[in-house]
Amino acid sequence: MIREAAKHRHTQPLVAVRCDGSVESASFVRSIAIAAIDEAIRRIIQSQAPFPPFHPALAREYEVIEIRLSWAFYTAIRLY
Repeated sequence: MIREAAKHRHTQPLVAVRCDGSVESASFVRSIAIAAIDEAIRRIIQSQAPFPPFHPALAREYEVIEIRLSWAFYTAIRLY
């Protein structure tokens, strides 16, 4: 699946984060159309929740913010 995903430029998840740091939703602006990969990305995003709560000044103005991510797949092995 990763080789197939790497053929596509990238996918763009759109994450809606609530002011308390919880994830309201994770959708795709542009999907690579591989359901298993899309679901894996959603699970990765959800596994990082909760995010830090908004600063009080930001929370007074916004209950939810949307963050567009860039997600790319590579077939090369990288060691860090």
